[in-house]
Amino acid sequence: MADPAVLLQYLLPKQAITWFAGKVANAEAGSITTGIIRRFIARYQVNMAEAANPDITSYASFNAFFTRALRSDARPLADAAYICPVDGAISQFGAIERDQIFQAKGHAYSTTALVGGDAALADQFRDGSFATIYLSPKDYHRIHMPCDGRLLRMIYVPGELFSVNPATARGVPGLFARNERVVCVFENAAGPFVLTLVGATIVGSMATTWHGIVNPPRTKAVREWRYDDQQILLKKGDEMGRFLLGSTVVLLFPREQVRFNPAWKAALPVRLGDVMGNGV
Repeated sequence: MADPAVLLQYLLPKQAITWFAGKVANAEAGSITTGIIRRFIARYQVNMAEAANPDITSYASFNAFFTRALRSDARPLADAAYICPVDGAISQFGAIERDQIFQAKGHAYSTTALVGGDAALADQFRDGSFATIYLSPKDYHRIHMPCDGRLLRMIYVPGELFSVNPATARGVPGLFARNERVVCVFENAAGPFVLTLVGATIVGSMATTWHGIVNPPRTKAVREWRYDDQQILLKKGDEMGRFLLGSTVVLLFPREQVRFNPAWKAALPVRLGDVMGNGV
């Protein structure tokens, strides 16, 4: 039987809820904002000792707190070819079966759908590998580079705003290729790779370090930016983007590029800088 909480999401005005949440999160309301932050920290057991700025009264808005920087020594980078790009929990990872990415029992979606319909781009990851990592509300919400990369393209794909928690991943077919997302295409010495930021209910916006806020505006059409003629280079561990309220990242790699950490398993908590894998 379907989860009632998942079924309810089909009926809720998710765009309106997200718009309202974004307004509240951006509001600079003094002691009210501080009170919201204080309650959030208590509810989710946020470790402010890791924050570069642990003084919660200094954050002018909830979003300023939510996207807070960490201390420079809080997430040491492992000696590995590929590191985990975020704090979160592993949703799924492994081999892409032809063009199908495993979402949850009974559900898969295509690489073409994930990247917004570009079959030529998706074909580069045929029989490749993927990793999907879920960021819960308590997690650090900046996204970093899993390896060195040169930015080639950024694609905004409009979509739904379902929650991306584990229950919804089990209950909504094609969830990660259905929700709004920002697809970032990179290349390095080993080949191309994709880092996709997936939106969700109350995710007010997604931003990248080279562009700033990508959404809003929320358009009905796919938007694309090309960077082939520029040298936008990011090193392993560099910040590449952030969620203003939390969500999920999906990484794609070509065939025989990454051998995942043998200790990884679904639902395992992970942190930025952990070993994700090494070259094949």
